Amino acid sequence: MSKTTTETKTPATHEKAEVGPTMQGSDILVAALEREGVDTIFAYPGGASMELHQALTRSKKIRTILPRHEQGGAFAAEGYARATGRAGVCMATSGPGATNLVTGLADAYLDSIPVVAITGQVPQHMIGKGAFQETDIFGLTLPIMKHSYLVTDVNDIARIVKEAFHIAQTGRPGPVIVDIPKNVQQQRTQPVFPKEINLRGYNPDKKADDVALNEIIGLIEKSERPVLYCGGGIIAGNASEELVQFAEATQIPVTTTIMGVGAFPETHSLSLRWLGMHGTAYANWAVNGEFKHREKTSDLLVKLKEGADLLLAFGVRFDDRVTGKVDKFCETGTIVHIDIDPSEINKNKPANLPIVSDIKYALQRLNEMIRKRPIRKNFIAWHKQIAEWKAKGPLRYRVTEEVLKSQHMRDHLGGKSGEVILPQMVVEMLYELTQGEAILTTGVGQHQMWAGQYYPFKFPRQFLTSAGLGAMGYGYPAALGAKVARPDKQVIDIDGDGSFLMNVQELATAHIEKIAAKALILNNQHLGMVVQWEDRFYQGNRGHTYLGDPENMQQIYPDFVAMARSFNVPAERVMFKKDLRAAMQRMLDSDQPYLLDVITPYTEHVLPFIPAGHTVADMIYQE
Repeated sequence: MSKTTTETKTPATHEKAEVGPTMQGSDILVAALEREGVDTIFAYPGGASMELHQALTRSKKIRTILPRHEQGGAFAAEGYARATGRAGVCMATSGPGATNLVTGLADAYLDSIPVVAITGQVPQHMIGKGAFQETDIFGLTLPIMKHSYLVTDVNDIARIVKEAFHIAQTGRPGPVIVDIPKNVQQQRTQPVFPKEINLRGYNPDKKADDVALNEIIGLIEKSERPVLYCGGGIIAGNASEELVQFAEATQIPVTTTIMGVGAFPETHSLSLRWLGMHGTAYANWAVNGEFKHREKTSDLLVKLKEGADLLLAFGVRFDDRVTGKVDKFCETGTIVHIDIDPSEINKNKPANLPIVSDIKYALQRLNEMIRKRPIRKNFIAWHKQIAEWKAKGPLRYRVTEEVLKSQHMRDHLGGKSGEVILPQMVVEMLYELTQGEAILTTGVGQHQMWAGQYYPFKFPRQFLTSAGLGAMGYGYPAALGAKVARPDKQVIDIDGDGSFLMNVQELATAHIEKIAAKALILNNQHLGMVVQWEDRFYQGNRGHTYLGDPENMQQIYPDFVAMARSFNVPAERVMFKKDLRAAMQRMLDSDQPYLLDVITPYTEHVLPFIPAGHTVADMIYQE
C-alpha cells in the first residue's frame, strides 16, 4: 500500500466549512468525530488521554465502550469496521496504552480494514525527553499505517479528523493514527470544520479503461478453463452483487481468499469455496491443475489434469498462503489482475493484464459490456471437470483410531468412544442451527480454518478473521465490535483455548456493556496448528505446545466456565456429543454474552493441507 505521512499539515483544500464556537481541543475532537457519524468508540483512559475522555462524557451521540485491554479495544474497532465497512474508532493514552494498540493496527493494515486510532501524547515541551509514559507512537507505527498524524496545533484538529476518516475509508482502506499531545487537547480555539475535503496527491477514485475491460472479455471468449479468484477487495469495494452478476453472466467458477469469504455465496453452484494452504482441494485443482500426489520431493511429478488457462484475479494480493510456491501458482494460465492499489500489481505474481481500478466500477462496466455483447461460451467441459473434482475431493472428516487411543480423549470420554466431538462437527452443527445467517469471528489456528471450511458463508462481512497478521486473541474482542455494529445478528466467536485466553478479560466488557456476543471454544488443550506442524515435520516432538497442567492432565485447564462465571457471563462445558446440540441451542437462545467450552481431540489435523512454500502436487487432502 502506497502511503504518505505528515506530522502537522497535509496540503488540502476545503470547499465548504463550518465555524464553531470557541472550545477546548478535546471537545473539538469529539465534535469532529460526531460530524463523521461516529456512534461508538472503544477507548481506555490514561493520563495523556483524560481530557479526551472528559469530552466524551459530554457527547450525546457517541457511545464510549471501555475495553479491558487496549489490544481488545483495537480488535473491537476492527470487528465494528469489518461488520459495517465504516471506520472503527479506538483510543488509548500515551506510552504503553498506545503501544498496546499496535498489534490491532498491524492487523488492520495487513487486512485493509478502516480504523481510526486516537492516542494521547505527553505535552509538546516534553516530547523527546523520555517523559513518563512517552513513546514515539507516530514513528513506531509508520510501517503499519496508511497515514499518520502528530497534531501540533489545536487549529488543525477538525481538519485532521476529517482527513483521517477520508483516508481510512477511501481507496484501499486502512488504519490511520492521530496522536494528540495533552497540551493541544487543553488549548482553546474557534474550530473550522470542513464539510468536504480534497487531498492533493491522493486520488483514491481509480477507474479502469474500457479498452482494458474489453480485452478481458476477449480473453474470456478465447479461454476454455477460466476461474475467478477474488479477495477482500471485493468486500471492501462493496462489489459482491456485481461479482455475482458477472459470474452468472459468464458462467465462470469462483474461488476466494480467506479475506474474500462471503464475497460470493458459497452455496452457489459456481462456488469453489476458498483456495490455498487449507482451501478446498477442488479450488486448488481448478486453479493449478491436478497432479499425482508426491510422497517425496524426489518423486516424478505427473500432471493428471490441466487447471485454469485464464485466472481473473480481482481484489487480491497473491498472498503466500494462497499461492504456495509462487512461481508455480497458475503456472500456465493467463493472469488478469485488477486492484485499486497499484503497489500490489506485479508485486508477488506478474500479471499478463494488470489493471488499476476500483473493483466495483470495473465489474459494473464489465456487466454493462456483457449485456450489450453476451459471451456465447458456456464452458460445459470445464464445469464437468470441476464437478468430478468436487466429487473426488470434498471436505470430509472421520473419527480415527488415533483420536480414540489418545490419552487426552480417553481421560475425558471415560470409555464412551462414540461420544467424541470433532471440531468439524461443531461448526457444521452451528451452521445448521443458525441456518447460515450468523456473523462469525475467530481466533487464529486450526479452529479458524475449520470455521472457514465447515460454515458455508452466504454474504459479505459475515466471516471476520485475522487473515494477514494471524493475530491470536482477535476473536472475542472482534465479536464484541461486530455485535455492537450489528445487534440484529447472532455474532459468535469460534475460538481455540490458546487464542481465547489471550483476551479473556473482554468477558468483563461484554457483561458490563451488555454485548451479547457468544464464545464457542474448541478446546483441545493444545496450540493445535503448531501441534499439526510438529506432527507433520518434527516427528511429533512437542515444542511447548501443551496448554494444560502437566501435573494434572485429567483436568481441563484453565477452567473457562469458572472464569466466565466470575465475570457474570453464563457458561457451560460439553464433553459428549449427545449433549452438544442442546447446549449450543442454549447459547444461541441467550440474550446475554455466553461461553460454551467444547472439549475436542488435539490429534485432529486440518485438511486439505499444502505445506508452506510447496505446490498443489504436495497437497494432502484425505487420510
